[in-house]
Amino acid sequence: MRMTVPLTVLGLESSCDETAAAVVRLGADGRAEIISNIVRSQIDEHAPYGGVVPEIAARAHVEVIDGIVQRALAEAGVTPAALSGIAATAGPGLVGGVMVALSFGKAMALALDKPLVAVNHLEGHAVSARLAADVPYPFLLLLVSGGHCQLLEVAGVGASRRLGSTIDDAAGEAFDKIGAALGLGYPAGPALERLAEGGDPSRYPLPRALLGRAGCDFSFSGLKTAAARLAATVQSETDRRDLAAGVQAAIVRQLVERTARAMDAYREAHADLRLVVAGGVAANRSVRAGLEGLAQREGFSFDAPPLALCTDNAAMIALAGAERLALGLADPLDAPARPRWPLDEAAARDRPTHVPGRKGAKA
Repeated sequence: MRMTVPLTVLGLESSCDETAAAVVRLGADGRAEIISNIVRSQIDEHAPYGGVVPEIAARAHVEVIDGIVQRALAEAGVTPAALSGIAATAGPGLVGGVMVALSFGKAMALALDKPLVAVNHLEGHAVSARLAADVPYPFLLLLVSGGHCQLLEVAGVGASRRLGSTIDDAAGEAFDKIGAALGLGYPAGPALERLAEGGDPSRYPLPRALLGRAGCDFSFSGLKTAAARLAATVQSETDRRDLAAGVQAAIVRQLVERTARAMDAYREAHADLRLVVAGGVAANRSVRAGLEGLAQREGFSFDAPPLALCTDNAAMIALAGAERLALGLADPLDAPARPRWPLDEAAARDRPTHVPGRKGAKA
């Protein structure tokens, strides 16, 4: 049974190194309004280690989530009893962190007798552009972040078809690891973007991945390795700036090339041509400019979340939950925390991009 709108939903997010809570209202017209959106970053905790330490992240989430939720409700002027439901990230992500928001959401749902929605974090990113603009389904989505890089046809709520995915590293991981090799602070991705300003992107030869290979898959491991080796040889600030510019240009070029291929496939089945770019790397200005230019050339509309909503946040989780609740979809209180959870489970099963038994975070 479909629920009556408008709906007021509390979203909870703790899949990596942000503890977040937000209240979003979904109107009868399908438009979303962010009532509050609180994000507490863990950059200071992880900076000494140059990356996210899962155990530290999970403990930090536990310590602050109660206060973050109280702030979100207070700023929204909403009592727990007035909520239509609770939406919490249930994966994918660092499972110790995922368990924090999900367990907190389950406890609230049980205590308040409210429906729980266990949200796929990637679905949250997929709907994030709908928080600030009228972006109707269906659309072509480029989801590009530190842990994910994939092209998806998003037909509606819970209906995504994978067109391409990274076969090794994500674009955001390449930004971060190459930035670290250049001696930039954590998080290195935004610092690399700043360093690249004014650099010569053509100075250093960098590899182009998957040339001659059909399809829309991505690969950034070769670029990451080559750039890290070059980083060990640079000496001047000009050298560093030129290498950063070259790396950024190479990443943008691959994103644009693969998205163009996906546009060709998408165009065959759809009259309304929409491109949505979401995820943390969507905050990169060169990435945005390259993809917006591609959309204009190919006759696609272009949408991306505001910069503050590109990185992990709970507003996108609340909206994903609200859209599911509007269709009468909810989850039982034993919904599991999932370290891996593809949006297109059939494609992940039938056409896996990573070989079983391979070592590493993406195995």
